[in-house]
Amino acid sequence: MAATATDVMRRQVGDRTLKARRVTVVLLTLLLLVSVAGLAVGAAETSLWSSLVAWAQGEDLSLRDQIVLLHIRLPRLLTGLLAGAALATSGALLQGLFRNPLADPEIIGVSAGASFGAVCAIVLGAALPFAGKLGAAFLPVLAFAGAWGATLLLYRIATRHGRTSVATMLLAGIALSALTMALTGVLIYIADDAQMRDITFWNMGSLSGANWNKLVIAAPVIFVSLVAAQALGAGLNAMALGEAAARHMGVSVQVVKRLTIVCVAAATGVSVAISGGIGFVGIVVPHVLRLISGPDHKHLLVNSALLGACVLVSADIDARVIIAPAELPIGIITAILGGPFFLWILLRQRGVLDL
Repeated sequence: MAATATDVMRRQVGDRTLKARRVTVVLLTLLLLVSVAGLAVGAAETSLWSSLVAWAQGEDLSLRDQIVLLHIRLPRLLTGLLAGAALATSGALLQGLFRNPLADPEIIGVSAGASFGAVCAIVLGAALPFAGKLGAAFLPVLAFAGAWGATLLLYRIATRHGRTSVATMLLAGIALSALTMALTGVLIYIADDAQMRDITFWNMGSLSGANWNKLVIAAPVIFVSLVAAQALGAGLNAMALGEAAARHMGVSVQVVKRLTIVCVAAATGVSVAISGGIGFVGIVVPHVLRLISGPDHKHLLVNSALLGACVLVSADIDARVIIAPAELPIGIITAILGGPFFLWILLRQRGVLDL
């Protein structure tokens, strides 16, 4: 029955399946190019091509090249790919759930909850339980716990008699974000200068702290969330016609809502935990793809993951080279690019711009 919803959507907005598939091919090619650039570009003068040639000839890489390529750039690249895909897919899921192209992962308070957890780790530090045992993973774990805590609370508020109200979820998410930001502000107020610098840098987002230990923990959660998200495409297509219509088509609307919330919470929570606060990826990427290849979630979710990965890795490359050997936070790059585009979306929807 879900396929019927997809057919209805295609009749309403036009069948752009072939175009969406071409976009997928283009994005896969672009993803390969930016991945190579992510390994090749950096402050350290290490030649990726020379290293590959040496490896192909059976020669051992120098210790310096091994450290730069295998222990710094490669985990950083993989972290950027996963975080970008997670943020963009989360944005596409929420925009489908709320039936609003301006929805964003931050709208339900997941990012605010993650930020609160991270600030707790930075300010309170050793005073919290298990801080010593978790070591470097302490901050990401608390950020993820904050994201999930906010999500569970939000779901409890918005669910009544076994049904989740999307409108209540939206309003409760705004209120929860405000409350969480207020609590975060209290912690920032009592932080010292060193902690303030850490909080500021983390909130602006960066992949400089990427390593294999964090990646081993984060990758399975994000990967499972992305795979599960692809299965929600038909259900979100049906819900685009309205919840009543989706139920008549045989779609379990409540299950789609629950899985969407879980996927968004897991993917966004983990990505924010390992990369900090990075804005605009979740709202801009799905919107661009809707303009190009249409609203069919069966293609939109896949392409959002690909384009989100490309965007975040490209932003990370810019962050590394603009003021090399120093490094800009990625959040600055995405805000510079995403802010004007978001403003253009608003003006275009209000009819101020006809472009």
